[in-house]
Amino acid sequence: MRLDLFLKASRLVLRRSVAQELCEAGAVLVNGSPAKSSRSVNAGDELTLRRRRRLLTLRVLAVPAHKQTSRAEAPQLYQILSDTELAD
Repeated sequence: MRLDLFLKASRLVLRRSVAQELCEAGAVLVNGSPAKSSRSVNAGDELTLRRRRRLLTLRVLAVPAHKQTSRAEAPQLYQILSDTELAD
């Protein structure tokens, strides 16, 4: 599954276009490397999202079979490794 689709399906971002903008800005890392929105995501990958004053690191546990996931299924797709607030 594409990175932008995974971010939307996991409900880490609200819209796919926002996920694409984050990737273009270099705010999304996959296994420590900046990633394009078209990059493939697999179980076991480590994602780092930088949004405003927050740095979220997570591990992909599962990739959904469909683009649409329910609100209850979304948190089961990843495990949060760290969630830190960044200083100004």
